[in-house]
Amino acid sequence: MTPNEFYTTTRDTHQVEVNRLKQTGFTLSMLRLAVFVSVSLSIYFLWGSYGIMSGIGAVGLVIFLYLVSHYTDVKNKRNYFQKLVDINQLELDVLDGNLSKLARGEAFIYDDHHYNQDIDLFGEGSLFQLIDRTETVNGQKVLAHWLNANTINNIEEKQEALQELTTKTTWRQNYKATAALVETEVASDSIIRWIKNYKPFVPKAFRFLPLIFSILSLSVFTLYGFGIIPVTSLLIWLMVGIAITSRYIKRVTSLYNSASQMKDTFEQYAKLLDAIETETFTSATLIEQQKRIQTDGIKASEILKNISRQIDYLGNRNNMIFAPVFNGYFLWDLHFTYKIEQWMSSFDDSVINWFNVIEYFDSVNSMANYSFNHPNYIYPEIAKEEKTIISSKELAHPLLDANKVVRNDIHINKDDFFIITGANMAGKSTFLRTVALNLVIANCGLPVSATSFFFTPIKLISSMRTSDSLQNDESYFFSELKRLKFIVDEMKSDAYFIILDEILKGTNSKDKAEGSKKFVEKLVASNSTGLIATHDLSLCQLEETLPQIQNHYFDAEIVDDELYFDYTFKKGICKNMNASFLLKKMEIV
Repeated sequence: MTPNEFYTTTRDTHQVEVNRLKQTGFTLSMLRLAVFVSVSLSIYFLWGSYGIMSGIGAVGLVIFLYLVSHYTDVKNKRNYFQKLVDINQLELDVLDGNLSKLARGEAFIYDDHHYNQDIDLFGEGSLFQLIDRTETVNGQKVLAHWLNANTINNIEEKQEALQELTTKTTWRQNYKATAALVETEVASDSIIRWIKNYKPFVPKAFRFLPLIFSILSLSVFTLYGFGIIPVTSLLIWLMVGIAITSRYIKRVTSLYNSASQMKDTFEQYAKLLDAIETETFTSATLIEQQKRIQTDGIKASEILKNISRQIDYLGNRNNMIFAPVFNGYFLWDLHFTYKIEQWMSSFDDSVINWFNVIEYFDSVNSMANYSFNHPNYIYPEIAKEEKTIISSKELAHPLLDANKVVRNDIHINKDDFFIITGANMAGKSTFLRTVALNLVIANCGLPVSATSFFFTPIKLISSMRTSDSLQNDESYFFSELKRLKFIVDEMKSDAYFIILDEILKGTNSKDKAEGSKKFVEKLVASNSTGLIATHDLSLCQLEETLPQIQNHYFDAEIVDDELYFDYTFKKGICKNMNASFLLKKMEIV
């Protein structure tokens, strides 16, 4: 079954369930109305028969509350299945090329990164936009970090985890739907900071004092019931309890105001923990993540549900009738404040692990979804020959239309540098980004668009979209020099695959040729590997003196007075440039 067929079938199946639940909800609403009207009419016509009226009212109330509870359950299920419908419809839209509903991730582009400003990693129509399906704030950050991290370790373990999750399509969609159902007010890292920095204020004596006080309150009620003490004793005892509670009222209020904002996050994450706890994984990485949330005795999901319940109980303090009575006789606020504080003291370190695991799965599910959407892509293999850096056949740009993209082969060994020449618009820059993006994808453990791809994991560094900076009063040329200096400095501490597009564009032709030649010689002397696209044919002469240099090109031809590009990567030097032709063709000269 193709991804399109799967999403269509799954969407339609869930839509049937949504329609059924809508009808059930409507029926329950009508039944509630019928019960309310029936009980009201019965009481009206039986007015005076208080015993019968009370019985009808009690039965009607029980039925009404049951219908309300059942309707709430049906509504929650309907919302869940509607979310699944939306998830599958979104994927169908994406397969049709519509990415408008997806995040673009511009916030994750920043200066002095090794490559993220050059290769359409973030922004409109970017790789991030194509991959990201995260529902948690930090899950999205984790995904962006993976794309930005430039790490080359554990490639095969990453692939194993992704390959397993790719097959768990239903589980992934259920996880995403569950995560999407609750709008969280506070990000998980803010919750962790709050828990870590929180200073308890309720004395340890309140572990038992509310219970003792409650027993004494029941004793006072009993004595009053037998007529042993007057009603004023009840009021005096009430005032004692309120006095004890009032001493801490400001700090309890502050605690509740903070905790109540986090309750939805706790509820959401408890459900996600439960999904992780109850699933069976086989890959070592996923099993390791699952073990991180294991606890002795009670499950992590139950522990998170418990704190959510405690916050709910404390929230009863907002009821103007409930609060004075239960605080006065049972020290309600202090009892549940103490429980919440003890929870934070007991699980502050565990919460960090739990949240990290939840956000890991949120992120890795997005990557598995990308893999599922591209069944024709292949997982790169680690090269057996140490000298091979990249050896790929029919490599394609992952962001271009698969039906139109031109595929190319590339084989580049360690210490080799390719000088790539070609006419304007012939495909040089697109090819550079094709290699760069697929290298990043491979390092992340994702599949690539190729028929074969062998590589030695290597970090990427590039300079392709240097721009001037009015804010920093920098010229284009100075910005480019700073970028090249950044690359040279980084090369001193690690090995990189270097991709450069038309270096030293900001100076005159002679100066550019001399400077470019010296820079390329420096790169070759450092035993670096990479690609350089240029219009400067004089650089191609380096192949004669430096065995590491290989010349390649993209061609342009004029056929029937029209410019024709085949976008094919060829060995040699480009002979046909097109600037003069285009100037004439567009009647500029």
